[in-house]
Amino acid sequence: MRILFFERLSSTQLFLTDAIRKGEINEPTAVITADQTDGIGSRENRWIGGKGNFFASVALKISMLPEDLPPVSTSLYFAWLMKEILGPSFPDLWLKWPNDLYLGEGKIGGVLTNRLKNFYVAGIGVNLKKNENFFNALETELLPMILLDMYLKRLENPPKWKDIFRKYRLEFGKNRCFYAHDGSKVISLENAHLLEDGTLSIKGKRIVGMR
Repeated sequence: MRILFFERLSSTQLFLTDAIRKGEINEPTAVITADQTDGIGSRENRWIGGKGNFFASVALKISMLPEDLPPVSTSLYFAWLMKEILGPSFPDLWLKWPNDLYLGEGKIGGVLTNRLKNFYVAGIGVNLKKNENFFNALETELLPMILLDMYLKRLENPPKWKDIFRKYRLEFGKNRCFYAHDGSKVISLENAHLLEDGTLSIKGKRIVGMR
């Protein structure tokens, strides 16, 4: 896995997707920056923060991932792997559907995934320290480069979707006091049913959370 480090970028995900479109990157690559000034968050929000936090994007060829991974749940998949890495040190860390990392009731990070050519590009942000984006933080001395190394090692032998889904289904009940977005609508997750492809069924309507 090729790793590119920058002191400052507007967005690791935009840098990586632009490089792939231009044909400058044709191999699995990770991009990490010490400071991100205009990162992409959910629903076109920004994800920024000061130095010491985790701002990275990882491009993996689709063929490197499990064949049973539903395209609509790639962000959930990549976010769960980060949750598993951090979970032993932070027992209150959990994954809010479909792509947000929460510590208790406060958001500390998230994942956005794009499909581009023969790649999935996962942009990952985690607030390791106090930050500039008004979200919570883990308040840990864990270094971003160490966390990236741990994450990439986990991706060397990526688990099947069915194994991720089996674990996430047990945790999904934590979502029921929260809300999610269906387009421009805010919907309660109180009566949501998690389907096997990672989408939701609410009052008979299928809700897709790919972003």
